[in-house]
Amino acid sequence: MITIALSKGRIFEETTPLLAAAGIRALEDPESSRKLILPTNRDDVRLIIVRATDVPTYVQYGAADLGIAGKDVLDEHGCEGLYQPLDLQIAKCKMMVAVRDDFDYEASIRQGARLKVVTKYVKAAREHFAAKGMHVDLIKLYGSMELGPLVGLADAIVDLVSTGATLRANNLKAVEEIGHISSRLIVNQASLKLNRPLLQPILDAFSGAVK
Repeated sequence: MITIALSKGRIFEETTPLLAAAGIRALEDPESSRKLILPTNRDDVRLIIVRATDVPTYVQYGAADLGIAGKDVLDEHGCEGLYQPLDLQIAKCKMMVAVRDDFDYEASIRQGARLKVVTKYVKAAREHFAAKGMHVDLIKLYGSMELGPLVGLADAIVDLVSTGATLRANNLKAVEEIGHISSRLIVNQASLKLNRPLLQPILDAFSGAVK
């Protein structure tokens, strides 16, 4: 039995055509079903629905053979025990630094100000600001980053930006790009060795669909 770990929402939706290319179709919709283990049209493949941040953990420890996770999640988690054979080019966005419309970010950098930054991507933010030689205080939040600068909790946020609509709606502006984000196919290294005859056709189908 091959187990594939996925999260609900955009990643699941954009993964559906890739699964179809591998001849895999979920028999239930994760958005309407309360089941966490979904059967597919193939008796030897099942899907498990987990939080996006938990996908690498399930794959790393062998509870899932394959998974799909954003580069942002993988960078924060670390990649021990994980093989990343393919950038799927789905769920694309950018990791950005953003501030209030009336905040002069460049002037603050020039003056050597110590900024307070809210983010759930602490590792990525720490590495970014360290590379710029900036001293920042990082405050971890799990959602609604945009609220931080608006209520005085922080000077800036580090978050994923797709269209920028949420930033604009909250009078924020993106001032610096940290990196491009997309979703990766990840594979448990032990599973790849033990179950290669089952896994390889799926990997090949995903690769062909992406190309």
